Amino acid sequence: MDFKNLISHCKEYGFIFPSSEIYDGLSATYDYGPLGVELKNNIKQYWWKSMVQMHANIVGLDAAIFMHPKTWKASGHVDAFNDPMIDNKDSKKRYRADQLIEGYAEKIEAKIMKDVTKAAKKFGDDFDEKQFRDTNGRIIERQKKIDYAINTMNQHLKDENMEALGALINELEIACPESGSREWTEVRQFNLMFSTQLGAIAGEEGKIYLRPETAQGIFVNFLNVQKSTRQKLPFGIAQIGKAFRNEIVARQFIFRMREFEQMEMQFFVKPGEEMKWYDYWKQTRLDWHKALGTPAENLRYHDHDNLAHYANAAVDIEFKFPFGFRELEGIHSRTDFDLKAHQDLSGKKLQYFDPAINENFVPYVVETSIGCDRMFLSQVGQTLQEETVPDADGKESTRTVMKLHPAIAPVKAAVLPLLKNKEELVKASKDVFKKLSAHVLCQYDEKDAIGRRYRRQDAIGTPYSITIDFDTLEDNTVTIRDRDTLEQKRIKIDDVAKVVSDKCNVNNIL
Repeated sequence: MDFKNLISHCKEYGFIFPSSEIYDGLSATYDYGPLGVELKNNIKQYWWKSMVQMHANIVGLDAAIFMHPKTWKASGHVDAFNDPMIDNKDSKKRYRADQLIEGYAEKIEAKIMKDVTKAAKKFGDDFDEKQFRDTNGRIIERQKKIDYAINTMNQHLKDENMEALGALINELEIACPESGSREWTEVRQFNLMFSTQLGAIAGEEGKIYLRPETAQGIFVNFLNVQKSTRQKLPFGIAQIGKAFRNEIVARQFIFRMREFEQMEMQFFVKPGEEMKWYDYWKQTRLDWHKALGTPAENLRYHDHDNLAHYANAAVDIEFKFPFGFRELEGIHSRTDFDLKAHQDLSGKKLQYFDPAINENFVPYVVETSIGCDRMFLSQVGQTLQEETVPDADGKESTRTVMKLHPAIAPVKAAVLPLLKNKEELVKASKDVFKKLSAHVLCQYDEKDAIGRRYRRQDAIGTPYSITIDFDTLEDNTVTIRDRDTLEQKRIKIDDVAKVVSDKCNVNNIL
């Protein structure tokens, strides 16, 4: 399903609404509706259980959004949390300079893929994509252009050379997507942190920030958590929470927002062991995504060309969104940068005492960080589809269906009386709903024909529909319909809660 229809579907069925819509909305902010909040909570539950409940050496934390402003001085955010900004003089639109260059490279890659697809059709099973890319003259030239643009950009970003970055945009003849104009301002740094005032204190003295990431709350609490839980290295601290970034260009629906939610875990290890654990979490996190049913071809690793100041290794797990492969999760080896920086600025030791060697030292950290909103978008994007299925009368029709894994589906089951004007069927249905709703989130629906009700449940991803008919009144059985296979079978009313609960249990994927 194309991206525009996906966004429309999310609003129509109560997954996501534009924020403050009655006031014409607020750019890049969204509200999660009744179904959206359930799906998001189920994603968070799956992450939390897999990260905290399934690991004896990982514990949870919920740190405050507001932190002492020195926190962000120590972490480097005050001085270095910037994006390169550029304005087009004709359209008056503002862009991130690096994203303009990446967009240039993506357009060339799209041309390459067009040639690859054409060749694959021509040669069929004998087609070797790597060989084709390595030997086709036109593709080789195009790839050189991509490599030059990206490698040069990364070097300029590393050197923080904004003048050279602007010159590269002009050299590549990149035009404004809005106006087609090449009249650009100079590139300048733009700090992404939101600031506000603390209480009645005015000026710089009372200036505090909305946190741009959740990790620092973990680092400043390192010793509090370690001592109170008596954890030994290696151990981790996990957190789910809101973060805020004043993005220059927030775009692509909920993919890039100014208010978003992160699921992060900082894993503290002995210096020298960080790469072993980096490789472990790199594989473990990829497996976590695949366990939900995400096809392997929709996921890939992307090693960072330009490492952050705190990292000695970094990789993204990228997902194939409707607009191409983009970062879904990051795994970073952060060394001991954060703990040492907070230790130096605060004057308080943030060290681990190892009784085996009778020494204090600052641990190294391996981080896994995933955007909850991006995870939400990835699941909706890959499971929302249109397909042709047989109707009850044997004819074929098109249905919109969201094939979410049952464990994260917002609604687990729908209870449907065959007819709404038969009091005995309605009563029996409400009795089933009451019993089932104690175990899983379910819906009761009696409006419209049964086929139309099935379609409504398919569209929101409900894995099972329970129909109460006249046979129910005779033998206490119901029809349970599977969303994906369309299989229908009779089961006893007393078994409904157990069958649905078992099939939707998150432990099935853990």
